[in-house]
Amino acid sequence: MNELLQETHPHHSGSHLSPVSTLNLGITTTSPFPPPKMSLKSRTRRSYIHFQTYRTRWSDNDQYGHLNNSIYNHLIDSVVNDYLISHCGLQQPTNNSIGLVVSSHCEYFSSLAFPEVLELGLCVRKLGRSSVKYEVGFFRQGGDEDEKVKAVGGFVHVFVEREGRRPVQELEDGLKKGLERILVVEEARL
Repeated sequence: MNELLQETHPHHSGSHLSPVSTLNLGITTTSPFPPPKMSLKSRTRRSYIHFQTYRTRWSDNDQYGHLNNSIYNHLIDSVVNDYLISHCGLQQPTNNSIGLVVSSHCEYFSSLAFPEVLELGLCVRKLGRSSVKYEVGFFRQGGDEDEKVKAVGGFVHVFVEREGRRPVQELEDGLKKGLERILVVEEARL
């Protein structure tokens, strides 16, 4: 699968890459993305920070001629774990902690199918003391920054001690710094 995923940053260059950062004091900086508390269906490429491409395969389609639902979940897991390994220093099985998926979801708004090439946008929506909420947006390759997402999915990782499986007191430093680079904090609606 990894050879089918390629890291790209087609819609984030120059000043647009200014990261959202949440300081330990709870102060959040402003960011050009995303607009306050938008619905999942209205997300665009601007809603995500890290991108990877995926070339669909014939076997990804189901009997109805579109990507099988299980493929979306497989891609979400692959994009998140590739980012953790490449940008957060995750080196299983040597890390002291492991991430356990405690919930997952995917919502579909438009069909995708072989032979399309997809762009998968990744961000962190919530970063806790021991948990992380990831979100992945699915797009057709080549669309503009305002293209609406075709599907949105994600999951929550709770990082636990390898031995004993108790939640960690704090995320490991390298992991936390890597995740902060793709953290997008939404403002609540009033």
